[in-house]
Amino acid sequence: NSRGTASLLKDSISFTEFSAAGLFEGHDLLRRGFTSVKNELLPSHPLELTEKNFQLNQDKTNFATLRNIQGIHAPLKLQMEFRAVKQVQRLPFLHSSNMALDILRGNDECIGFEDILNDPSQSEVMGEPHMMMEHKLGLL
Repeated sequence: NSRGTASLLKDSISFTEFSAAGLFEGHDLLRRGFTSVKNELLPSHPLELTEKNFQLNQDKTNFATLRNIQGIHAPLKLQMEFRAVKQVQRLPFLHSSNMALDILRGNDECIGFEDILNDPSQSEVMGEPHMMMEHKLGLL
C-alpha cells in the first residue's frame, strides 16, 4: 500500500532536512539583515527590559484601574478595540504610524522620544515590495 507507506514516511521524517536548503541553509541577508552578536547578548543595563516593556506594563496598570473603577466590561471592550486596530496595517514594505492605536492609548497628544528620532522617511529598513509581499503570503 503506497499510500500507507507515504503517510508513515511523512510522519517520521521531516522534509526540511532533505530540502534544497535544509540544515545548511545560509543566512538570508535580504530578509533578516546582517547578523550581529550585540542582538544576541543580554541587556546591558537592568532598566533596559523595563523600558522595552513600558507600554505593556502601563496598559496592564490602566486595565486594572479601569476594571476596579468601571467593572470588567470596560477593559474587555478596550482590549477588543486594541486587537481590532492592531490587525489593520499597511503593506509590509510601508511604514505604519498606527495612529488609531495612539488615539486609543491617549498618546496622540504626546510628543515622545520616538516621534523625533524615529523618522520613517530616513529608515534603512525599506526592502523590495514584491519580495516582502511574497514572503508575507508564504510564496517564498
